[in-house]
Parts: sequence; structure tokens; C-alpha cells
Amino acid sequence: MTNPHGSAQAATPATHSLYDVFLRVAADGSFTAAAQALGYTQSAVSRQVQSLEDELGSVLFDRLARGVRLTEAGRVLVPHAEAVRDRLAAARAELSALRTLDGGLLRVGAFATADAALLPRALAAFRRRHPGVTLARTEGPSVKHLALLAAGELDIAVVSSTAGRALDGCALRHLLDEPMLVALPREHPMAGRERLRLAELADEEWVAGSTRPEDTLMRPVLEAGFRPRTTLVVRDWIAKQGFVAAGLGVTLLPALAAESVRADIVLVPLHPDDAPRRAVYAATPHGRADSPAVAAFLAELREAAGRISPSGRP
Repeated sequence: MTNPHGSAQAATPATHSLYDVFLRVAADGSFTAAAQALGYTQSAVSRQVQSLEDELGSVLFDRLARGVRLTEAGRVLVPHAEAVRDRLAAARAELSALRTLDGGLLRVGAFATADAALLPRALAAFRRRHPGVTLARTEGPSVKHLALLAAGELDIAVVSSTAGRALDGCALRHLLDEPMLVALPREHPMAGRERLRLAELADEEWVAGSTRPEDTLMRPVLEAGFRPRTTLVVRDWIAKQGFVAAGLGVTLLPALAAESVRADIVLVPLHPDDAPRRAVYAATPHGRADSPAVAAFLAELREAAGRISPSGRP
């Protein structure tokens, strides 16, 4: 490394701010002593002090035969320079904490069924490894989280392909293709089956999440030509379980929710040829480099996603 004159030095002027150099000279009363303390040449220190004087339009030191002495302007500057030095030191510490994951804030969002198992597993692992990072979580549909990412109000979110074209505005990392399971009342004649074909469910009454099945988990089966008899619309996935348990119909539930189902319903996988799947992604703001915290959390999401059963069974 070199100083402003090109000679080798232990540190460069960029290591210390002009205010650090000023305070060192003020404390030592000498350019030479300050240069030795800072690891600079005497001429480098003199030039930096001159640069600060030029910037402020004030002479800060009287140059004496032996050393230097603060002028009135220099004495006025001292407390302000100390404040600048302290703030810069605090900023360096915070930036270091961000790099090393010893501090900072990570804002995470996820859709409802991802909150059942995928996100908690990733959050727990992340917290164990990086307890100094503060975690803030939001919940809601994927479209909401995509809007928050675009507005800079989230750092990373777990979203699904049901968000449609809204996904285009974010950087996506594929986590898994989530199978759908058929939720049946425990007493249903087909509750003990290993798997089902959609054709066998053609006469069942279905509980859907919307009056427009194409906007729900049913969309893939609609595209495959299946037309469910939708008799009830229930938006909340936990509430859907209650309706199924009461014998009011059957419904599709995503595999991410399989570990959280109530005891009085049964989940049966669909035949591979019929099984609708939805893609689940980790989304980050488009065009923004991943922070160390985002990169670390993404690794935990991938690890947690790898433990989701591909068969969809709990």
C-alpha cells in the first residue's frame, strides 16, 4: 500500500478521515508525531490538514518552529470533529455487523401455508446461526409481498405461482414444486385410499377459496379439464378444514400445510397424472444485490424446502 507520495506505508490516507488526522495533530501538537501515530509520512499529514483547512476556509493550526498549535478556529472545530469521528466509528461498526451477520434487520414475508412449516423451519435455523440479526415478519398473500418487495419494504419473501404475472417484477429463486392433496372427512369412503384420481371426485361437493376457481389452487386441475362442483367458498385454509371435517365437502390443501391439519380430516395424494402442483419461490427485489443476511436466509429456505416430502404426505 502507498501514501499520497507513492511510498510504501502501513496504512493509506483512506484509513483515517481528515477529521481523524486533525484530531491526532491537535492531540500531539505535531505533524511529525501525528504521522508516526497514524503510520503516514509527515508530508501526507500536512497535506491532509491543508485539505481540511481549504475545505473549511479556516486556518486550523499555527505552524510554529517546534510543532503546531490550534488556532481559535481549530479549537472551535475540535468538538465537531470528535462527533464526526464517533459517528463514523459507529457507522463502521454497524456496516461490519451487517457483513458478519452480527447485527442488522431482515424483513421477511410469506403466504399463509408457507407459514405452517417452511418459514418457521428456516427462521429457527437462521436465528440459531445468526442471533444478532433482528427478524421482522409479515403475512398475507403473495401479491401483497411482491408489492412490499417492489416498494423496498421487504428484503425477501416466500411467494407462489398463484400470484401470476405479479411475479415478473422480482428476482425469483425456485424452492419447490408443491403438490396438492385432497382433504376428506375422516369418515369418507375414500379416506383410506393411497391415492385418488380426479375422475373419482367428479360427484363430490368442493370447498373452494374463491368464486373464481381459476384464481385458486384449483387452477391446475381446471386446465387439465376437471370441473369441480363448487358449493361453498371459504378463503382461509384453516377454515376450509373445518368445513371438510363437518362433511360439507372436500377441498385441495397444499403439501406445505400437511403437518398442520386437524385430526378429524384425512389428506390423500392424487395420482401423479392428476396432481396439480404450484411453484414456490423465494423472491427478492429485482436488480438488488443480496445482502449477507438475505443470502444466508435464502440458504436456510432451500434447506427447509428440501425437507418437504415430494409425495405430499405429512
